[in-house]
Amino acid sequence: MNKLKKLIRGLHLLIKKPSLINLILEDNEQYREIAIKRHQLENGLQQVDFSAIATGNKLTVDPFSFLDGTSLPTDFALLRSLAERFKVKTYLEIGTWRGASVANIAQIVPECYTLNLPDEKLREMKLGENYIQSHRFFSKNLKNVKHLFGNSHQYDFEKLDKKFDMIFIDGDHHYEAVKKDTETAFKLLRDENSIIVWHDYAYSPEKIRWGVMLGILDGCPPDKRNKIFHVSNTLCAVFCNEKFETKTLVPYTLPSKKFKLDIHIQNTGIPDQT
Repeated sequence: MNKLKKLIRGLHLLIKKPSLINLILEDNEQYREIAIKRHQLENGLQQVDFSAIATGNKLTVDPFSFLDGTSLPTDFALLRSLAERFKVKTYLEIGTWRGASVANIAQIVPECYTLNLPDEKLREMKLGENYIQSHRFFSKNLKNVKHLFGNSHQYDFEKLDKKFDMIFIDGDHHYEAVKKDTETAFKLLRDENSIIVWHDYAYSPEKIRWGVMLGILDGCPPDKRNKIFHVSNTLCAVFCNEKFETKTLVPYTLPSKKFKLDIHIQNTGIPDQT
């Protein structure tokens, strides 16, 4: 089930029955207990400071919608920084949504692929037409972006005859789905310099989403687990062979840096819907 649909359904249920919030919290806590027992990571993944990865002190994020279901600006800035730092030539994304993430990457990477459920499947799921039409909004006309359609758990990636320098996983965030997408991603990496980024490793930059973390680690080859880390000020986890200085996440620690956002508004040409 798409994450936005799950969010809408969940909010509807919470409005009708607020006590359900306890089940959500307990579910995350149960995954936390399993993750600690299985991987001995009581405080989640080790954290790398955003500044250690960022390519310079001035980063551009474009496009960005500030609408429901989108990433943080720092998430897109991280993707762009990684693509620049590692001179990424081929990029694969699982989970397209509005296409903002791949549209950011396409300005840097010459060959981009993004996979999402086909519109027909979304209609079968009784999702609204505006929601369906929002998919690929920012990426549909980009010449260096190839849109793939299917379920990542059944999709035949071998027919692409392609390996990737960078893979961004932002599809189904249930444990089993994350685990499967992670297993797939490691098989599709080009070489030891290739990167994987997982979105929604955390609910917020300081609150871990334990089911996603467990799916990442259980889907990762055991000898690669010590090369996965959380990037501060983002919702992302990253696999990378480069060595970075790491630290343990301490929630509510005093900010070691601040960000300045200069917001430029551009009309998309789509009239406001009333």
